Amino acid sequence: MIFLVVLLALIIDKLTDWRRVVQDDGPWLRLRQRVEGRADLASRPWLGLMLLVLLPVLLLAVLLAALEPLAYGWLSLPLHLLVLLYCLGRGHGKRELGPFRDAWRRGDHEAAALVGQRDLGLSADDAPGLLRAVEAQLLWRSHEGFFAVIFWYVLLGPVAALAYRLLALTVEHAESQAIRERAGQLKHAFDWLPVRVLLASFGLVGNFVAANRAMLNDLLHWSIPARQLLADVGPAAADLEEPCAGDQGIARLDALAALLVRTRMLWYAAIALWVLFR
Repeated sequence: MIFLVVLLALIIDKLTDWRRVVQDDGPWLRLRQRVEGRADLASRPWLGLMLLVLLPVLLLAVLLAALEPLAYGWLSLPLHLLVLLYCLGRGHGKRELGPFRDAWRRGDHEAAALVGQRDLGLSADDAPGLLRAVEAQLLWRSHEGFFAVIFWYVLLGPVAALAYRLLALTVEHAESQAIRERAGQLKHAFDWLPVRVLLASFGLVGNFVAANRAMLNDLLHWSIPARQLLADVGPAAADLEEPCAGDQGIARLDALAALLVRTRMLWYAAIALWVLFR
């Protein structure tokens, strides 16, 4: 059922707008407001984080436990699918990158900087730095919005995938610095293994030697942020040179996008084989 759910989620994501309907964070955001508004939780950030993440996860686990014995577990398939769709990344990467790509292709770096700050929340001191920041965000959003979610779903099921998404939402939306810091610590732990599997996948579908050289020294370091590893290894695996202006810069983004597509295909094949032979 795991591969079927992943395949259905892919088809729904590509052919419909249902993902945007499913990804309604309103109830969770209202829960966050209530939790952070309680004075008795201000000095107990771990308890607040448990209410924001562990409580919804436990409710999902109870619901799954109730559905699994029925109809050989097939009644739980719609719930698996809804949870996986909810846990995928927010927004539409290609659509959001469109204005930046247009400005960069024209060679209008000032407009590209304005668009990057407005649409992507990115800023840099110069044009090459801005392009590197966009590349890093492209890689990070692919990891956080797809690869890490799929990794935890396949390995531990929808409960782990939901926990990862709620931690990401807490890091992004929490107003309490203490809760946000603790959520970041847990999310770093959740990112540690899948990002390294992703980097190894980059080496298999891209420039293996360059990717291996870029990640070898930092591969097992606990403190290295996942985003930094992706920014270092992704361009090397895609065999990219230094940032370029105009169409050459857009070609870099296209090369990274192609690397990510090949990596997705590799993961789909690996998931199918794992489900078949486990």
